[in-house]
Amino acid sequence: MGPYAEAYAARRMAAEAAVGLIPSGSRIAMGLGVSQPPALLRALARRAEAGQVGDLSLYYLLAFANAAPLLRSDLRHRVRPVSLFHGGLERALDKEAGSHDLPVVDFIPTAFSQAPHVLSRQVDVDVLLTTVAPMDSDGCFSLGTNTDYALAVSQSARQVILEVNPAMPRVLGNCRIPLDRVTALVENPVPLLEVPPARIRDNDRTIGHLIADLVGDGACLQMGIGALPDAVCAALHDRRHMGIHTELMTPGLAELMRLGAVDNSRKAIHAGRTVFTFAMGDRALYDFLDGNPDCEAQPVDYVNNPAVIARNDTVVSVNATLEVDLQGACNSECLAGWQYSAAGGQLDFVRGASASKGGKSIIACHSTAAGGTASRIVPRLTGPVTTPRNDVQYVATEFGVVNLRGLTLAERARALIGIAHPDFREGLERAAHAAARGC
Repeated sequence: MGPYAEAYAARRMAAEAAVGLIPSGSRIAMGLGVSQPPALLRALARRAEAGQVGDLSLYYLLAFANAAPLLRSDLRHRVRPVSLFHGGLERALDKEAGSHDLPVVDFIPTAFSQAPHVLSRQVDVDVLLTTVAPMDSDGCFSLGTNTDYALAVSQSARQVILEVNPAMPRVLGNCRIPLDRVTALVENPVPLLEVPPARIRDNDRTIGHLIADLVGDGACLQMGIGALPDAVCAALHDRRHMGIHTELMTPGLAELMRLGAVDNSRKAIHAGRTVFTFAMGDRALYDFLDGNPDCEAQPVDYVNNPAVIARNDTVVSVNATLEVDLQGACNSECLAGWQYSAAGGQLDFVRGASASKGGKSIIACHSTAAGGTASRIVPRLTGPVTTPRNDVQYVATEFGVVNLRGLTLAERARALIGIAHPDFREGLERAAHAAARGC
């Protein structure tokens, strides 16, 4: 540690002591997904259980298992979760809310690109809790899998409490926290949380091949979360000279680099390097990122900025949705009246890809849901508009791909009905005919 040894030692402490520095009433941001620090969150949960701290607000995106000890219904009187992107934990808490006479989890609608601004300026977070790689020779800690909003919060929060884990990859890029910004350090050498891939079904493979037919050599890729984007990656192994500029780095994208399909040689910015803002997957992905000079992490307000995305040519953006209406608008975040996920970076990349020279924005979904009993192409959305009809370009299901750009409302309805499941086409045609006289 050289010249930083004394300062490091002064900040090093047990998890209980570190969270003991957090006063009641604090606004806390925890890292996203893989970076959520298990020792710190368990210690904070124990402190809340003991009645030693309360009136805490916990802000975050996408809680994983490491956050479960703190995100519990029985702690809601002391810890208020505030989600910017729902996942399984939030959906479970929302289901429990009624029986515990509790409100559903608080939710802030926002684009992922705005999360740093929301947390560091509008919410004005007091404390950052996140996992980092061990300190480097410059006295800095790499944020590893999760630069996203954590870098901005680390620069504005009054307390920065880090869990140092040698399993966290040391990633290159604009993703480091200097020791002099750190309030407390807790060392916890445990395996990083791994995220198993979603099961790729036959429909996913069909859609993956349909989308892959739109992707040529030299394309710059952004892939979202789930089986559909994974299936697209699997269908691109024979391409060459592709690039990656994506919010999420996945095992599927890493495999394209290993196979030589991606070399980033044709990118206009960050040429030769894959750019991402967060990563999740298996241990092989984390090892791939560790010290890899061909990869760099950047904050999400840079990576997801449509003007930055558009600086690369032939950007291809692939994201999933929950439903598409007959005018082309997409709801990608609410299901059956409940917050299911969030907008994330979908619209950021839809607009960035659309503004890219030769770019293509693709929204994909299975044609049906609920075991085939419901159509994902619907007359009217049942939730909020995540991606407006004005922005949607390509829509893909297992029954085909349509380009809505330049089509009238009637032409859009016919095109979308053509890729709906056959069992629902007649009903959709009746709905389109009934709606033909107005919005």
